[in-house]
Amino acid sequence: MEALRGARVVVTGAGGGIGAALARRFAAEGARVAVNDLDADAVRAVAAEIGAAAVPGDASTVVPAARAALGGGIDVFCANAGVGTGGGPEADDAAWELAWDVNVMSHVRAARALLPEWLERGEGRFVSTVSAAGLLTMIGAAPYSVTKHGALAFAEWLSLTYRHRGIRVHAVCPQGVRTAMLRSTGVAGDLVLAPNAIEPEELARAVLDGIAAERFLILPHPEVAEYYAARAAEPERWMRGMNKIQRTFEERLAEAKE
Repeated sequence: MEALRGARVVVTGAGGGIGAALARRFAAEGARVAVNDLDADAVRAVAAEIGAAAVPGDASTVVPAARAALGGGIDVFCANAGVGTGGGPEADDAAWELAWDVNVMSHVRAARALLPEWLERGEGRFVSTVSAAGLLTMIGAAPYSVTKHGALAFAEWLSLTYRHRGIRVHAVCPQGVRTAMLRSTGVAGDLVLAPNAIEPEELARAVLDGIAAERFLILPHPEVAEYYAARAAEPERWMRGMNKIQRTFEERLAEAKE
């Protein structure tokens, strides 16, 4: 993509998985990349591999350091850092707060820091790694599902509020991607996500294709569009289907304990 050549790009959660794949793809397109992750060693390794700047630390506060590392400005910000908190209402407040802080508020804080610069020059691009869970839901993971819905809602709000002022927003909503997060989902991930999981590199290609096409909603698994439409058109039928999956999930959990 010629438009990305020389662009200043930040990718959070880039120590591995989706973030590292995005960073590699942007760098291959000629972008100047800054990579961020809480795992300082991992992010420095990725940076060394692709010739990027490493800005380890909290994704919520990375904008000033990333801006400095890229020579004073940011053109594309990939809000990719996330946590896959499981459980339901019984999950403790700390788990809910972590999911809210990383999956939603880190996006809000990044946008707060970026928008003055972008609005002044009339352009900027915000890429939010959401999840198909933000369009649908995820069994066994209420904090994750709820906060991914929040991340999608915030991306929608940014897009509709600022698109006429040159701000482009993309919400990336994959199902399973073969990363450490998928491996940590256990029975739920094996049941719902693993069967059609894709490699992080496939997702990165889909993201760049979505950017080239200026699509707000980027669906690396195209079938998610059908599920989303069915959820809206026939919510009772869709809920019955999801509850059937939930019952299968509970049966497999019980088998695993035997």
